[in-house]
Amino acid sequence: MGKAGRSLKQTLKTFGISQNKLAVTMGIERTVVYRWTHERTDPTGETITAITAALQKINPDAAQAFVDFYLGDILQSTEEDE
Repeated sequence: MGKAGRSLKQTLKTFGISQNKLAVTMGIERTVVYRWTHERTDPTGETITAITAALQKINPDAAQAFVDFYLGDILQSTEEDE
């Protein structure tokens, strides 16, 4: 399983956001968030966008951190190539 779940777990822990709070904000069951953060299932690309939007509502800094955790390596290598 993938990087999205690990990035989400790190974000929730860093910002003290519960899985339940994210689930309620997204309008989904908490068990879905649990499966992502414990790498049982991977969120789709569209779901990653929805996670980011929900985090933005809860804490904009958490949303940015999630994107940085998830895409940081990609963005860094692109900047270094320029």
